[in-house]
Amino acid sequence: MKIPILYGPRDLRIEEQHLDTNNLKPDEIWIKTEITAFKIGTDRGNYEGAEQVPGAPGYPRWVGDSNLGIVQGVGSAVSCVQVGDRVVTRQPHQSEYITKESASIVKVPAGSHPEDAVYAHLYALSAHCYRKAHFQAGEYVAVVGLGVLGLGAVALGPIFGAQTVGLGNSPIRLEMAERMGARAAYMSDDPDLPAKLETFTNGVGIDLVILTANPWSAYRTSLQVVRPNGRVSVVSLLGRGEPPLDFNPLAMEWFYSKGISIIAVSGPAGYLYPNTAQHSPLDTMQNRFSADHAATHVLSLMADGRLEPKRLITHRFHYTEMVKAYEMAFHREKSMLGVIFNWQD
Repeated sequence: MKIPILYGPRDLRIEEQHLDTNNLKPDEIWIKTEITAFKIGTDRGNYEGAEQVPGAPGYPRWVGDSNLGIVQGVGSAVSCVQVGDRVVTRQPHQSEYITKESASIVKVPAGSHPEDAVYAHLYALSAHCYRKAHFQAGEYVAVVGLGVLGLGAVALGPIFGAQTVGLGNSPIRLEMAERMGARAAYMSDDPDLPAKLETFTNGVGIDLVILTANPWSAYRTSLQVVRPNGRVSVVSLLGRGEPPLDFNPLAMEWFYSKGISIIAVSGPAGYLYPNTAQHSPLDTMQNRFSADHAATHVLSLMADGRLEPKRLITHRFHYTEMVKAYEMAFHREKSMLGVIFNWQD
């Protein structure tokens, strides 16, 4: 098998490793990768050596976590998939691998385009931004940060019944937001932004902000635009790679006086939907709102043609060009948004 390993900041090497596929344990599944997706924000931070990146322990370490492949073999006790099934997992970039049935693995429904389906777990996170914030249909939602994750939240807005506006720092991203379903899109630094949002919401104000951008300036924008007693769903790594704060992130004028609720979008929404599973994480009737269930939901929307993240793909690379892609991201190539790696030889 071939797998990229990061040995230090910007030291990514594709290696050949042995994979024993002839002696699968009863609960193991052998999968050959078709494509993987590159999440520019998180994966670039990992590549640069930024601290506190999810899934990035010490060196050497793997990279990536959006994998789509075909099941090649199953152990004697596996029941969730069978040979020939196309599946999405949160496994790293690699040509093939063996995983356990208890790991995150979701079957892709027939009719789904692979370049949509590979984003299932990322879009499930976009959906979680709504769920964990107690979103109600008809609310006004501002998405701050228009990368793939933010544009996923934008695309889900009309499906969930949101009146969605995109806030970003690039005219190209604003255009993409409107193509993905935003009713409006504005530059975050627009001096007329308060007036425009007042008009957009008919004077009601922004009920929910979904913050997917890392800079503290985006956080400040989120607190400024949300209405009194509104909510801010934070799914970003705030301040990563930036100097120490030059302002109080919980200043009275933005936080206490407005009565804002700040929600960390990580882990299950346990206080909303307690996981009462007693025996197995595969007991889906007792684990209805797991990350895999959310991925199954967005996959059904993709199969129906209601979600099309492949529209955001700007670059496709063979896996042998992975270092080139990471270097482009490191140098902030402005044309990059959705990036796919092809693992077919």
